[in-house]
Amino acid sequence: MNILWIIVIGFLIGFFAKLLMPGRDPGGFIITILLGIAGSFVATYAGQHFGWYGKGQPAGFIGAILGAIAILAVYRLLTRR
Repeated sequence: MNILWIIVIGFLIGFFAKLLMPGRDPGGFIITILLGIAGSFVATYAGQHFGWYGKGQPAGFIGAILGAIAILAVYRLLTRR
C-alpha cells in the first residue's frame, strides 16, 4: 500500500512540478508525471535515509515537489539539444 500511495502522490507532484517549472519538455506532460513519481520515490527514500521520515513513511508534499523539480531539472539538462 505504501508504494501505491507514493505513486498517487507522485502523480500529483508531477502535475504541480510542471506548473512550477513550465517549459517545453522533450517528453511532454506524461514524462513530467513519471518524473514526479520518480521524484516522490527519491524524496521518500532520501528522507528516510537522512532521518527526516520514519521507516515506511512517505515523503511530505514539499519534499516530493523538491525531488520532482530536481529530477525534472536533471532531465532537462540531459535531453537538451
